[in-house]
Amino acid sequence: MEEEIINRVAQSKLVTFDLEDYYPKGERKVVDIKDWLYEGIILREKEFRDHVDAHDWAMYQDAYVALHCSTDAIVPGWAFMLVSSKLAPYAQKVVVGGLEDLESSLYQTILENLDVSDFTDKPVIIKGCSHKPVPANAYITAMTKIQQVAKSVMYGEACSSVPLYRRK
Repeated sequence: MEEEIINRVAQSKLVTFDLEDYYPKGERKVVDIKDWLYEGIILREKEFRDHVDAHDWAMYQDAYVALHCSTDAIVPGWAFMLVSSKLAPYAQKVVVGGLEDLESSLYQTILENLDVSDFTDKPVIIKGCSHKPVPANAYITAMTKIQQVAKSVMYGEACSSVPLYRRK
């Protein structure tokens, strides 16, 4: 006599939250200002402004842009502000830092505006594996937001999850 296999995961009220589903589409680009500095470390205002003015900013159309300096130069805050002012008509978002800072900023905005009412009083699993560069901060932000309404929160996959939170 064969026994029917029952998929308990499919029958449960468990809700899977996958951060990869919220990954913003769009090209990521990095602007490294080191080449616009004298010997890569000294910002001379006139030379810097000349480089900024001569740069083709249209190549950043609809991109997400990370601004940084890959040398140990001391860069005044206005320098990044100047570059950002040139990017504003083209880029979707500009941050100072590397690509991980950019991804964290994008997810921060998305998750702050996320409606979590669908998770109210339900067990939620935050999917752990992703093929896209989901930053660690996004998992923390998602956990904090979902925990406010969920019955429980786990991390991983339904077949092998790690319990993180259970409402008392």
